[in-house]
Amino acid sequence: MIDTVVIGAGHNGLVAAAYLAAAGQRVVVVERDSIPGGAVSTVERFPGYRVDRGSSAHLMIRHTPILEELSLADHGLRYLDCDPWAFSPGSDTHEPIIFYKDLDRTCASIEKACGTPDADAYRAFVAVWSERSAAMMSAFTSSPSPLALGKAFWGLQGRIPGKGASSGLGLSQEFLMSGDSLLDYWFESEQLKAALAWFGAQSGPPMNEPGTAPMVGFAAAMHTIPPGRAIGGSGALTTALVSKLEADGGEVRLSAAATALEKRGDDWLVRCEDGSEHRARSVVSACHILTTLQLLRSGGFDSATADRWAAQIRVGNGIGMAVRLGGTALPSYRGIADDAGVHSALGLLVTDRGQLARAYADASAGDLPRRPALVAMSYSAIDSTLTPAGHHSTSLWAQWHPYRLSGGRSWSDLANEAAAGIVAELDRHAPGFSESIEHTRIQTPADLETELGLTGGNIMHVEMSLDQMMIWRPHPEMAQHRVPGAPGLVLAGASTHPGGGVCGASGRIAATAVLSDRRSALSKFTRGRWG
Repeated sequence: MIDTVVIGAGHNGLVAAAYLAAAGQRVVVVERDSIPGGAVSTVERFPGYRVDRGSSAHLMIRHTPILEELSLADHGLRYLDCDPWAFSPGSDTHEPIIFYKDLDRTCASIEKACGTPDADAYRAFVAVWSERSAAMMSAFTSSPSPLALGKAFWGLQGRIPGKGASSGLGLSQEFLMSGDSLLDYWFESEQLKAALAWFGAQSGPPMNEPGTAPMVGFAAAMHTIPPGRAIGGSGALTTALVSKLEADGGEVRLSAAATALEKRGDDWLVRCEDGSEHRARSVVSACHILTTLQLLRSGGFDSATADRWAAQIRVGNGIGMAVRLGGTALPSYRGIADDAGVHSALGLLVTDRGQLARAYADASAGDLPRRPALVAMSYSAIDSTLTPAGHHSTSLWAQWHPYRLSGGRSWSDLANEAAAGIVAELDRHAPGFSESIEHTRIQTPADLETELGLTGGNIMHVEMSLDQMMIWRPHPEMAQHRVPGAPGLVLAGASTHPGGGVCGASGRIAATAVLSDRRSALSKFTRGRWG
């Protein structure tokens, strides 16, 4: 008898499986893909190039205890600090802004580009929001009950310059405000506001939506632990997780998509596309929530209930797309010396928040953005294992690009046009770079769905909007990582709290829930047997 079947070998599923195997459980992970890791995987896209299929920089997982608790360094995982961790390139009218882990160096760069008032304001902003970001990460590592949220944020107060500490109600209002409003409160320079707004928008929603202030505020945490780049590519995290899992007796079965999830007495039966069946006491479903609901329907779960939940879960219309490039050079950005070290950083290639607003408006209408907003990453500059000698790779993430296009158009027809627009936008900030490109891999929203199982092209599974976060994610009735009427089934993955991104927290929460259930079951058994 298997103790737990984990459905989905994305990083959250593997985190859950690794914790369970380390606790002595017999664990089997089933995965539809022939490659583990989902969006946290790295493959040879071009001859001699190791290219990420999804994520590249890991912003959150190093702010959790997961790497240390699972001893992943013992399984080969090594991170390089991305320092500088972000930059906004210069132009004919302004100097670049470079964000370092060191706050003094960052403020000096802001002062040069934007003036002393904004440099001083940024220092105060980091003091306030670093504490708040630490509280958020604490809240992310447990199921979002009112008690857990209260514990994470207890005693936290705002320290707004010139206004003293805010009340609890004032603090909650600050968390619920829009990212744009937060930026307008703190800063004057549009260049600085645009860079930080674009950083915050990596979660998906535009920064004029309520509740997006913490997404901007999380930038302060980068001065404590900056984004990390796993040596060998983003998939090095997956490789270490699989190694840890197998060392503790767990198993990963690839090309074995689950097709049905059926309750059998006190156990679960998981049927797979390869013809195998797995009976287990518990199941962790770490795939998309809509996929989980379909598996339950196929196993006889009440379809009306599953349909009601599915109708109330908002997947949205995609977020963006990626273009992966290989060639003979690194981008040379306007106003930034080639030896400035910014290729370790997230290139926040936007000019003002109007560019972000227009790109989002275009995508909302089902159109390609006239000027896409880009994040550029060229990690071959700091990790020589990624490319052949004398060559480099650059990954471009661009927002916003709709999954459903207007006028009945198809991504198969528009992929090249969209990619050309993205490369042209990079050339705007790094003139002449396109001449060095030898290889191109395009990942449209449709490709993200087909290759990585990201329904609707949404890399966060479901929208990261206020109504689908914390106690509402993915649905108020499933917010505790449980499915009513399905005891022994625990949810994990980006569909669940705390959401998307390379964090691993939902996998850790799921493993904790399974082990708690097991202890409870054993306690009931021993009470029944021994009186």
